Amino acid sequence: MDSLPTTIRVGIMTAPKIDVTFHGPSLFTLHGVTIGKGYHWQREEDQTFTGQLNIIKEDNDLLTAVNTLPIEEYLVSVISSEMSATASLEFLKAAAVISRSWVVKQIMNKQTKSVKSQGIIDTTDTLIIWQDHEDHTLYDVCADDHCQRYQGITRATNPNVRRAVEETCGEVLTYQGEVCDCRFSKCCGGKTEEFATCWQDVDVPYLQALEDRDPHDGTILCDTHDPAILSQVLNNYDQETTDFYRWNVRFTRQELSSLLSRKLGRDFGDIIQLVPLKRGPGGRICQLQIRGTKDSLLIGKELTIRYALSESHLYSSAFEVEQTDDSFILHGKGWGHGVGLCQIGAAVMGSKGYNYREILAHYYPGTIIQH
Repeated sequence: MDSLPTTIRVGIMTAPKIDVTFHGPSLFTLHGVTIGKGYHWQREEDQTFTGQLNIIKEDNDLLTAVNTLPIEEYLVSVISSEMSATASLEFLKAAAVISRSWVVKQIMNKQTKSVKSQGIIDTTDTLIIWQDHEDHTLYDVCADDHCQRYQGITRATNPNVRRAVEETCGEVLTYQGEVCDCRFSKCCGGKTEEFATCWQDVDVPYLQALEDRDPHDGTILCDTHDPAILSQVLNNYDQETTDFYRWNVRFTRQELSSLLSRKLGRDFGDIIQLVPLKRGPGGRICQLQIRGTKDSLLIGKELTIRYALSESHLYSSAFEVEQTDDSFILHGKGWGHGVGLCQIGAAVMGSKGYNYREILAHYYPGTIIQH
């Protein structure tokens, strides 16, 4: 392989004013950083970072804080932000390899402009939208859930994380000699999803739908309520969410009509039906027909559906619709898009003694690890 990028530019926050405290030439705290933007756990907090800080003034007079630092240091923060200190070393090593692979792939895609970052079909009766990560122009990736959680050294206090990054230093997952676009989500709900269900209509051989079962005993990996395992993946505010493997959301007809009208900017009248028209092989809906007394609309892909059916984001689009006389009930599975590695399933594999190479081979079949 050609030499891989070694530094990264991370967009931390954009605001009319940025409040920063410097503690030294390469140590600073940004105040009032928004995390979980648009999600039900959204909040602000102060975060401390190492590396270089650039403040960029945009055309709309907003300011953007960009942190430039070595990728290996970035990974220590990402994994500490995504995982907890109790996670097994092998799970953390798997996380290090996929996070490194993903961010290297994003930088390479941006340099070559080889990936289409979004697609839109917007007509009178259809709204199909997918958005990927290459739409950032002032920096390589952002610091929130849209890309990968990066919270500086605020949570990077777990020595096992640094050990995992150091012991896998420079390792990336590859497929046929190319660095892999290693997607991952919190909980696949028992089956992962293929790439095209959520993003561009391309076949990615190592991102296919597969049963999330233990290779030896066949049990579903992410079907666990063990608090010791869940705490490895669900950091502080994530632990406020408990019903993600199987969940139900109920709307009265009036609530659903109001929600969809607000989120999609259309007056549907009374909602008559929600009809899943197309699902990915992992079960996630990528085309949903909304039928009302005044208007109808076909929406997709996965994230657009989740956005329309929640004040923030629905856990996933892997749901069945039950209609009663006065309500709609969504019976769902999993948390997130479900593509690639299932973090809770991988944590279970780590707790069972699987090493990081076995974990990666399970979720990304046909791939190999290279330096």
